[in-house]
Amino acid sequence: MTFMTPERAALAETVRDFTANRITPNLADWEALGEIPLDLHKQAAALGLLGVGYPEQVGGSGGDLADVIVVTESVLAAGGSGGVIAGLFTHGIAIPHIIDSGDEDLIDNWVRPVLAGEKIACLAVTEPGGGSDVANLRTRADESGDSWVINGAKTYITSGARADVAVVAARIHGKAGAPGVGLFAVPTDQPGYQVTSRLQKMGWHCSDTAELGLVDARASLITEDGFASLARHFATERLSLGVSGYATAARCVDLTRQWITARETFGRPLSARQVVRHTFVEMNRRTDVARSYIRGMSQGDEVTVLDAIYAKQTGVNCAAYVTDRAVQLLGGMGYVSDGEVERHYRDARILGIGGGADEVMADLASKLLGL
Repeated sequence: MTFMTPERAALAETVRDFTANRITPNLADWEALGEIPLDLHKQAAALGLLGVGYPEQVGGSGGDLADVIVVTESVLAAGGSGGVIAGLFTHGIAIPHIIDSGDEDLIDNWVRPVLAGEKIACLAVTEPGGGSDVANLRTRADESGDSWVINGAKTYITSGARADVAVVAARIHGKAGAPGVGLFAVPTDQPGYQVTSRLQKMGWHCSDTAELGLVDARASLITEDGFASLARHFATERLSLGVSGYATAARCVDLTRQWITARETFGRPLSARQVVRHTFVEMNRRTDVARSYIRGMSQGDEVTVLDAIYAKQTGVNCAAYVTDRAVQLLGGMGYVSDGEVERHYRDARILGIGGGADEVMADLASKLLGL
């Protein structure tokens, strides 16, 4: 099955043009500011980019997982960054839970405005006392009349400082473990939603990351079966992180090729030296393998949990190697902080942590393999 159809090629061109014209010229300023502007969401929505992969009946643009992959690949190929992907498409890990609920009021209040670029949604699961241990979260939701109130704390929340709505995981009815996890839509324009800190990070500088305090925060129930909903959509998130990995690597391969063919030392281009050529070949090989593997997975049957783990690990390992070698081959230019390769090197480091750390993924994979 052909991955790059004429329709996807046209989508890729649209995204590359948008990135080159609207993102790349402003990226350094956004990195310094620590966030991307809401206007960028509106511009992306006007082209239908925020809605790629979402049904038209909820305000989306249609398309499938492969189309979403094309968007990510194309943003990075045109000089965008992992931080832009994280900040502009944060809704990808938040609104699917609302869509699945089928609640028309929640869809009208949050999904449609988010896909129109008018509002921002974030997902708030991780807590200060635990990362991947979702079944044991402590944030509590209690019924209050015909609504709910939530008390607790969340951390490492992407777009948590800018969001208009947070999809919050909280414990309900005092139930222990996974059965006690529900998901709630929490409007952020209330005193009970507090951004207690904007976190400074190694990478993803233009993507705001927040610590949150929830104090009697009003909320609407999305689903009482929150753990299952999270587990189901974690698969797509993990595959998407793998895509970010190989797409970041692909951009670094392109930048490295430009450098080693143009840069001369001792009267010859760097590419004339065998050790440089062989390193570049390995960078290209790993990128091509990861891209082919994950693209192929997106065109098959439903992505399983094990598939998603393998995709994530493949993309993460590819990005780690390629960005490191790119910095090495560019030398001082790869190390200076105003260089694109240096940014990709920093941005790529989060991929092995977010969406389930490498160690957690390996342990989960072993269980799925019956060990």
